[in-house]
Amino acid sequence: MRSDSWRLNDTSGTQATILAYGATLKELSTADRDGRMANVVLGFDNLAAYREHGYFGCVVGRYANRIAGGAFTLDGRDHRLPLNDGPRPNTLHGGDPGFGARLWTAPDGVTEVDGGTSLTLTRVSPDGEEGFPGEVTVSIRYTLAAGRLRLDYRAQSTAPTVLNLSNHARFNLAGEGAGTVLDHELGIAADDYLPVDAALIPLDGAAPVDGTPFDFRKPAAVGARLADPHPQLTLVGGYDHCFVLRGGRTAEPRPVVELHDPGSGRTMRIATTEPGLQLYLSSELDGTLTGSGGRRYQRYGGIVLETQHFPDSPHRPDYPSTVLLPGQVFASTTILEFDNRRWE
Repeated sequence: MRSDSWRLNDTSGTQATILAYGATLKELSTADRDGRMANVVLGFDNLAAYREHGYFGCVVGRYANRIAGGAFTLDGRDHRLPLNDGPRPNTLHGGDPGFGARLWTAPDGVTEVDGGTSLTLTRVSPDGEEGFPGEVTVSIRYTLAAGRLRLDYRAQSTAPTVLNLSNHARFNLAGEGAGTVLDHELGIAADDYLPVDAALIPLDGAAPVDGTPFDFRKPAAVGARLADPHPQLTLVGGYDHCFVLRGGRTAEPRPVVELHDPGSGRTMRIATTEPGLQLYLSSELDGTLTGSGGRRYQRYGGIVLETQHFPDSPHRPDYPSTVLLPGQVFASTTILEFDNRRWE
């Protein structure tokens, strides 16, 4: 399988490489405090590795995160989906293959915008793909300008369906392959998170982060509390949880995340329109994968910060709806902003 790629540049010197395969963010290079450039997303230098090892920088859908039991009911119709979450009886990231293992097209190629460049990738997901109803036409526009990478998602469906889109980039602000992210300092604008059961499906109700290892309202080192005996950390083996972002679903992106690497001085800020943020520390990495820079990826070598709707929303009427009806336009925006100064 062949996959085209495109390079984005901006006036700050930041660069990004996007693949047609999975609409994947393959490279995102930005400067440290001394002006040295490094790629801060984990990935590979060949397509075969992306095909073998999923969820490195790709767009995930039709439904990012998990749907319990691999099934949901919509308008009185039952829909069966693939079970592809290892030993857990869930549909993960839209099935196998989901959007992250499909070829996308970019009819207009790279275009210039004020201070940078932009690329729009599209695909048509056929009615019934991975069991989801409706033919869905979806696009993601990557825009790189002034040290900001903006991701604009759009979609429409020919029949009622559910949709939840995100990007599964794994960040290491010290540079991909440069050890773990455990000393990165993380702040999340969330007062609550969603505890999960053994299948990683949310339990009933959100829980306050106050007094728990999930409290990142003030920036804290990512790994500072991994050894805490909190039952949710023990159950999951670390973090793989959705945070309930302040403000809920919004029309315009608002700031929700700050991530800082003390060693390099790089800071990434995230703004989004989405109501949730999935935090995952790439705990499945074990030092056997070699990344695009020729270095091996060890456990906790990348942090995933997925802006999205909540897991298992099709079964949870109390969650923000992920239903997309004919005539509606799904719209979601996430902005990643980079600099090499510590936030105030």
